[in-house]
Amino acid sequence: MDTEAQHTERDRSSSSSDSGDVPHVAEESGEREERSRSVLASLTDWLPGGRLTLSFLLCMGLLLAVSTFAVQPFEIPSGSMEPAFRSGDRVLVNKLAYRFGSEPQRGDAVVFDGSGYFGDADYIKRVVGTGGDRVVCCDKRGRVKVNGEPVDEPYLYPGDVPSQVPFDVVVPEDSLFLLGDHRSDSRDSRDHLGEPGGGMIPVDEVIGRADWIAWPVGHWTSLERPDGYARVPDPGGPHG
Repeated sequence: MDTEAQHTERDRSSSSSDSGDVPHVAEESGEREERSRSVLASLTDWLPGGRLTLSFLLCMGLLLAVSTFAVQPFEIPSGSMEPAFRSGDRVLVNKLAYRFGSEPQRGDAVVFDGSGYFGDADYIKRVVGTGGDRVVCCDKRGRVKVNGEPVDEPYLYPGDVPSQVPFDVVVPEDSLFLLGDHRSDSRDSRDHLGEPGGGMIPVDEVIGRADWIAWPVGHWTSLERPDGYARVPDPGGPHG
């Protein structure tokens, strides 16, 4: 009799516990949903404009996050990169292009912080030489040579020559030699060869790669690396 009574007690306790679990969980879930709705309602009531203002703030927060970590707009300030980039164009700078082990490549158009090197501002120029490269101007046909290989530069401003100023430099490791596409209207690495840093920009100062022209609408395009540098050998080769 005692044994049967004990079993009966356990069965009743278990049944009571099982039957009480579901409504208890549902009640907690309902309480959480109610609290979430009340917080959201309080926030929209507090903000002028209610849900419209909240939606706007959320969108702005998302845009700020994207601008900070992924893509940043940049306005072209001058004609030094014509014809590819015109003064007033808005480009979208890919800030993830050189993360995770990637490095700027010859031919890339990059935006960088020139403070202490070119001037206290952000600039956009084209990478002509990377760490270890020997960059010379010019060969008998007036072309820039990188590691002994002449480079065709179809992006140059019509009528411009690669450089009216001769130079022969070796780019330090983790640095870049940068030139504007409109060579006769660009202050770039050539103009700072005799200054501290030798006109070179550390890779760490690069903000990102210009991958798209977003404005004006009629000038919208995605940008690709020119293939004129494809034949350039690695530095230190027989022609470097």
